[in-house]
Amino acid sequence: MNIEISPASGTERDWAAHQLAGTDPWIRLGATLETCNQVCHDPEYLVFIAHIENVPCGAMILDPRGLAGSPYLKSIVVDAEYRGSGIGKRLLSFAEEYFRAYSRHFFLCVSSFNYRARRLYESIGFNKVGEFSDYIIDGESEILLYKRLR
Repeated sequence: MNIEISPASGTERDWAAHQLAGTDPWIRLGATLETCNQVCHDPEYLVFIAHIENVPCGAMILDPRGLAGSPYLKSIVVDAEYRGSGIGKRLLSFAEEYFRAYSRHFFLCVSSFNYRARRLYESIGFNKVGEFSDYIIDGESEILLYKRLR
C-alpha cells in the first residue's frame, strides 16, 4: 500500500476536524467539531494528511515547539476504514523524520483508556515519562510519552 503524506489543504483540515470529532478518544474526551476545527486551522500547528491513491485516510497535528521547545504530537487519527493498516505508524515515522534534523526529542500524550494507541506508541519506541491523573476525565489519566530522535 503506497501511503503519501503531505501538508493539509484547507478542505483537508476540515476533513481532519470531522475525523477527530467523530472518533474516540476525542468523543470520550469531550472534543466538539468546533474545538477540533479550531485546532486543525490553528496556524501554530502543522497538519499533515496521509493519502492512499489521493484519498485522505489519516491526519496528524503537530506542535513544533510543544513541550519545553520540543515537538509534540497533538493529535493523530486514521479513518475507520483504514485502521490497523499501518497508516498511524507511517504518520509517526514521517513526524520523527521531519523533526529529527533539529530536535533530539519528541513527545505525545495518550489517554489511559486508549490501550490500542498506547501499544502502538510503545512498539515504536516511546516510553512513559509522566502521568497526569484526572487531567481531562475524572478517573482517567493522560500519559506523557517520550522518544529520543537522535
